[in-house]
Amino acid sequence: MGVDLREVMKIRVDCYSGYRGEETPRRFWLEERLIEVKEVVDRWLDPEHRYFKVLGDENSTYILRHDSETYEWELTFYQKGKIPRKLEK
Repeated sequence: MGVDLREVMKIRVDCYSGYRGEETPRRFWLEERLIEVKEVVDRWLDPEHRYFKVLGDENSTYILRHDSETYEWELTFYQKGKIPRKLEK
């Protein structure tokens, strides 16, 4: 189950700008902790924001929101990832 963030958390995000100039998150910081984006699972728009559902390098799921007017990034959702079990011999 995910964590409902009643108050969004401002975050720092590094992006890749593709040939169309659209920024896509590649890594972000939660305070001092660096999260590498393994995969952008989904993306969508509303009139004032762009949303990215991403899978972090620790297998957790995040929804990042980019404000088109202020250019600020916020974390709006977090779901802890499952740790893969080691295969037993």
